[in-house]
Amino acid sequence: MSKKRSDCPISCSLEMWGDKWSLLIIRDLMIKKECTYGDFLKADEKIATNILASRLQNLLDNGIIDKRDHPDNKLKILYHLTEKGIDLIPIIVEINLWGDKYLTIPDDRKKLLDDIKKGKEDFIKRAKVYLLSPQ
Repeated sequence: MSKKRSDCPISCSLEMWGDKWSLLIIRDLMIKKECTYGDFLKADEKIATNILASRLQNLLDNGIIDKRDHPDNKLKILYHLTEKGIDLIPIIVEINLWGDKYLTIPDDRKKLLDDIKKGKEDFIKRAKVYLLSPQ
């Protein structure tokens, strides 16, 4: 792990997962539970392969994600969130709510946001149960 800029918990946390690509990888793993390298490349944001490899390695090094062999294809790896990564759910929820307040949100995301607004704590609990349940 590289040298910290400061001991500020915000700064240290952002160094682990705070860039836009890492947050999008975390988002995808929260939605899909597990993804292959190719799955990440198919996302609408069109991440470059060198950036993806770098961000995945950083998230692995920091214990936010882990990987395992794909059960159906020995050439593929499945990435998934660790408990440390799953604990980012409340932050991702708040980013979504902030976006809903200040940005134009597609209709398919509005349904998710409506579910969150009905009961944020219950939504977070259900999301954790989903992500912690066996594949």
